[in-house]
Amino acid sequence: MAAQPGHLQRRRQLLRLAALSALPWAARPARAATAPAELGALLGPVRQQGRMQFRWFGLRIYEARLWVPESAPALTAERYAAGDFALELAYARTLDGAGIAERSLQEMRRVGRIEPAQESAWLAAMKSIFPDVQAGDRLVGHHRSASGVATFLFNGRPVGSVADAEFARLFFGIWLSTRSPEPALRAALLGTP
Repeated sequence: MAAQPGHLQRRRQLLRLAALSALPWAARPARAATAPAELGALLGPVRQQGRMQFRWFGLRIYEARLWVPESAPALTAERYAAGDFALELAYARTLDGAGIAERSLQEMRRVGRIEPAQESAWLAAMKSIFPDVQAGDRLVGHHRSASGVATFLFNGRPVGSVADAEFARLFFGIWLSTRSPEPALRAALLGTP
């Protein structure tokens, strides 16, 4: 095999690197973490079921961790809406709260159908709840299966809730549903192959 000229070899290396870094929405396993103190009040003793790092075009956006009651069975993609859990997002960069709300609604549409009137109400609720975030900030979504309420905490403090089981199913379905737009992300959080 003949040696390639240097510029062709460099070009191929750059193309390979570009192809690898251009994978949008890449989910990568993350390090184990200690449970946030506020989870004890919400769920009692907890264990981490799964975790992952969410990257977009190679940029680290957040690390997600799924916390479940210590004594509860593992959540599954088919039955996550019947369980109590907390989904923690530890942000790695600055993001606008309204942008987080709008992107969340887009992803919820991919999980299930939403009526236009409901869409407007949910978007308004999320915009009022989700703050602007910076690297190091944490947003926790707590799902209570008995009531269908989704409660949100920002850096350990309650910031709002949505008392609608369908909202909770679709919102947390972004990460946990069989219809999740990111199956690798779901698998890492649920601890499934």
